[in-house]
Amino acid sequence: MNDDLRLELLAMARADQDKRAELVRDSRLFDGYCAEIEQIHVRNAQRLDTIVDGIGWPGFSLVGKDGAEAAFLIAQHGISLPTFQRRCYKLLREAVRAGEASPHHEAYLIDRIRFNERRPQMYGTIFDWDENGEMNPWTFENPESVDDRRAAVGLAPLATIIARQQAEARLEGNRPPADFRARQETIEAWARKVGWM
Repeated sequence: MNDDLRLELLAMARADQDKRAELVRDSRLFDGYCAEIEQIHVRNAQRLDTIVDGIGWPGFSLVGKDGAEAAFLIAQHGISLPTFQRRCYKLLREAVRAGEASPHHEAYLIDRIRFNERRPQMYGTIFDWDENGEMNPWTFENPESVDDRRAAVGLAPLATIIARQQAEARLEGNRPPADFRARQETIEAWARKVGWM
């Protein structure tokens, strides 16, 4: 166990989550990708990139369950850096196969990548506003078997998560966009700018 690395990862994840909580309190989280949190995401991603250069994916035996959770959160939020996020997915997938990471982390990260690439997700972990102004899962492939895929990686049935995500959106003050199509165009323009598409 590398406790120094574990504590560093936990501190990085805490900085991310503290900034998110601040932006929710100030009603600024849902006004596009806030530069303040993007700076934290990029800084954390660059540090994790250096870490995986030296040791590979920081798994359970090296940084414990909470340290591995923090590493996943950092990778999941590194959305401005497509090469980094795709690299982390490959390393995380290998770590899952070796019993060093959680299978549901792999599911979340591949869904995030697919969302950023504007492709259908596989597990229904990424939510966004739909054309009817409802918070729902981003489109996914083979919807008839999504709950089987979710169960295989330890995720709850999709209906359970939809209700939870909709309640969380209301609680945090997340509101549907005034113009659904304009929001989609903004997301796609950002994805092209940073290199996802």
